Amino acid sequence: MKLSHCMFSVMVAAAIAGPAYGHHSFAMFDRNKAVSMTGVVKEYEWTNPHVWIHIMAEDAQSSAPREWSFEMQSVQQDYAAGWRPDSVKPGDKVTIEFHPLKDGSRGGQLMSATLANGQHLGPPAAPAQVFGRPPANRE
Repeated sequence: MKLSHCMFSVMVAAAIAGPAYGHHSFAMFDRNKAVSMTGVVKEYEWTNPHVWIHIMAEDAQSSAPREWSFEMQSVQQDYAAGWRPDSVKPGDKVTIEFHPLKDGSRGGQLMSATLANGQHLGPPAAPAQVFGRPPANRE
């Protein structure tokens, strides 16, 4: 009886965890490209399941400011990378590096940021690390 109860509990836990694990696909981001952009923070959302930062940056075609939205990691992962709930506030200038959206929309997956005071938040962009490839052979 105890074994069947244990197995039932494991199956229920797996059924619940499955959707949570697969709740998000990063396929929408072009992980083969890394883009840098400077703008002014419009909003910073320190929330789960993902932190978001919205910046206003000049549009290359019209020179008008346009809003860009960048998805970050979870609160725990961003905290480990140096982010805090008060790292940025509206009006702060920030330079970010990100993987753009494949559909060309204004946004992407934030990789790292440099604040106006020079503080760097997040891991540096390193394609060998970002894409999980081993370092190049240096013979």
